[in-house]
Amino acid sequence: MARPTLRVLFLCTGNSARSQMAEAFLRSVSHGRIEVASAGSDPQDTIHPLALELMRTTYKLDLAGQHPKHWDLFVGQRFDYVITLCGRVAEICPVFPGDPERIEWHFDDPAAVEGIEAEKRRAFERTASEIMARLRIWLALPRQREALKEP
Repeated sequence: MARPTLRVLFLCTGNSARSQMAEAFLRSVSHGRIEVASAGSDPQDTIHPLALELMRTTYKLDLAGQHPKHWDLFVGQRFDYVITLCGRVAEICPVFPGDPERIEWHFDDPAAVEGIEAEKRRAFERTASEIMARLRIWLALPRQREALKEP
């Protein structure tokens, strides 16, 4: 397989739900043609169980190889895009070499939803759906479309 032409880093506070889902979605829809990672400013110990379940059952994506990481692991690396998924991280995002394009996408944190289990699940479903919709639009842009072409 040819080396990916684009590198994307998704950032979020806890790196346990939104950024993990975005990473899995982009890796899947790009079939590995876009190199993708995710990290957080204050990563949790594990990926949220509802994120794992939703991605496995609804989207047939296994997040077993993914885990929350601190963005310090990526500082100093070059990315084409750094995409923040929450306002708090957008304000404190570190600087990455090569002047990557910074994109701010704000999604409510489904892990912060309180209430009965059904409400929590709906929050994860809504957030995942919104992330996927935003990724579809972003992937339709010329540079991303070019990266997705077969070699």
